Amino acid sequence: MKIILDAFGGDNAPVETIKGAAMAVAEYGVKMILTGDEQEIRCVAGEQGVPLDGIELVHAPQVIPVCAEPTSIMKEYADSSLAVGLRLLAEGEGDAFVTAGSSGALVVGASLMVKRIKGIKRAAFAPTIPCVGGSGNYMLMDSGANVECRPEMLMQFGVMGSAYMNKIMGIERPRVGLINVGVEESKGGELQLAAYKLLQKAPVNFVGNVEPRELPFGACDVAVCDGFSGNIVLKLTEGVASAFTKQIKGVFMKNLGTKLAAAAVKGGMSEFKKQMDYTEHGGAALLGTARPTIKAHGSSNAKAFKNAIRQAKLFAEQDVIGEIELGLAELKQRGQELEV
Repeated sequence: MKIILDAFGGDNAPVETIKGAAMAVAEYGVKMILTGDEQEIRCVAGEQGVPLDGIELVHAPQVIPVCAEPTSIMKEYADSSLAVGLRLLAEGEGDAFVTAGSSGALVVGASLMVKRIKGIKRAAFAPTIPCVGGSGNYMLMDSGANVECRPEMLMQFGVMGSAYMNKIMGIERPRVGLINVGVEESKGGELQLAAYKLLQKAPVNFVGNVEPRELPFGACDVAVCDGFSGNIVLKLTEGVASAFTKQIKGVFMKNLGTKLAAAAVKGGMSEFKKQMDYTEHGGAALLGTARPTIKAHGSSNAKAFKNAIRQAKLFAEQDVIGEIELGLAELKQRGQELEV
């Protein structure tokens, strides 16, 4: 298994990307390709004492800024570490690709260079988020790649998310829910009303509309929505989790009695903190592309990159893309049109 890593994507690159790659080689037995300025990678690895065994370097002299126009990856930044990594993936030089770089450039580059799965309208970011109940995690799709969506896109998000949660999370019949302002079938705007009807006919375990307040309690395994709504849900969830954690710490540190109580529940709190720690989960899958792609958090450290590489390895090994293709084939067999 060979994983391609954008060595210069993210706030802490290339130090943390190099460390994460070396950790993945040692722990998972994968081979790595790092794209970026080869001389700088070797220099940083030497300074940090990080071995490059099992790591191939492919020179890419540019780094695409996060604020750059996403389409610039095809022209002005065609020699960036992100663009070179995607081309290697498209050419079959690696089994999967990981980056913590520009989300917009990744979506554009992956769609145009790696291409989308035949029949898929748009690729979408699909992070898994901890929850109480259910499988302990739910997938939010789309979380920001497509601000505006058509009904058939949401239906396809359900098919793709279901395939991923089945193959990667081991859920036999993932419950697919449509994020809406109420659970009744008649709720929502034109997009939600049309998407509801399509999801009812799709080859997924559709459980109907789900209100956002029910997501943290495991109301579904795959939560489907447009990218604008999904990004709001994601960022609000991150903010609430951070505020909640801060409040709990404040309660336990209030006086001697509460500090003794904190010591008594230290193990449970450590487990809770681990569950909410994004570095444990790796990154968000970009579902819909023809080859496995993972978007790591921009502030990822070595541990997060290592886990994103693990995630990419599983993505490739479990043939999630093949499962998505089977779902699309079933739609066609049922005579359901992908266009609305």
